Amino acid sequence: MSNQRQQKPTLTGQRFKTRKRDEKERFDPSQFQESIVQGLNQTGTDLEAVAKFLDASGAKLDYRRYAETLFDILVAGGMLAPGGTLSDDVTCTDFCLFKAQEDMETMQAYAQVFNKLIRRYKYLEKGFEEEIKKLLLFLKGFTESERNKLAMLTGILLANGNISASILSSLFNENLVKEGVSACFAVKLFKSWLSEKDINSVAASLRKVGMDNRLMELFPANKRSCEHFSKYFTDAGLKELSDFARNQQSIGARKELQKELQELMLRGDPLKDVSVVRF
Repeated sequence: MSNQRQQKPTLTGQRFKTRKRDEKERFDPSQFQESIVQGLNQTGTDLEAVAKFLDASGAKLDYRRYAETLFDILVAGGMLAPGGTLSDDVTCTDFCLFKAQEDMETMQAYAQVFNKLIRRYKYLEKGFEEEIKKLLLFLKGFTESERNKLAMLTGILLANGNISASILSSLFNENLVKEGVSACFAVKLFKSWLSEKDINSVAASLRKVGMDNRLMELFPANKRSCEHFSKYFTDAGLKELSDFARNQQSIGARKELQKELQELMLRGDPLKDVSVVRF
């Protein structure tokens, strides 16, 4: 008896049907953009109509798949290329955040558009936060006015709890910090945030994500001092934030001193060896 296994006969010319749900749809955001841009151009500056259009379009268009494209359009008017420039190979719209008036009332109205959209389609929440992080990394590619509008909007969104303060980590990007973009943007952002909420609410949001002790990182290493931070933000009209940062610095220094004292006591060293930190 042969040890070799007999090969099973195969049918020639057999065709296999692929189920539709198993077919991978080609990623093509350009057609999605055309639909959104066309709708925005029809609604114009009426933000109530924009909110209604976005609500209805979610039933027909794949928001889950093209979330980044959707948010790019609503903020900048079209899809953004790396660095923050608009892709010029597709139709864009002038009815977006960057083309809007630069004032708090208008930014609050735009914040409501995003708020309604995300409340209606909860799955967009994470994608929206990622979008804001990305936009902050692109700040150098935007004009001063565009940065101001984005800062004001971000402050309002933070105040409303639409996004987490963890998005501020993007501002610690070395290039943005080095060129002073981060600190300048932070001034507008915190002014907007504090116009909606008090410093205690802002502080609580920062502490929740461990950002309360990282604000100094908005400045280059050679300017990362409590004195420089305090002067910069006080001069910008944000004394509340300066006082908060100074208080955090003092708390941090006291914790360090307590830790040093505990280590000395455990070793049995004389306490006179401790360097006292003056506040």
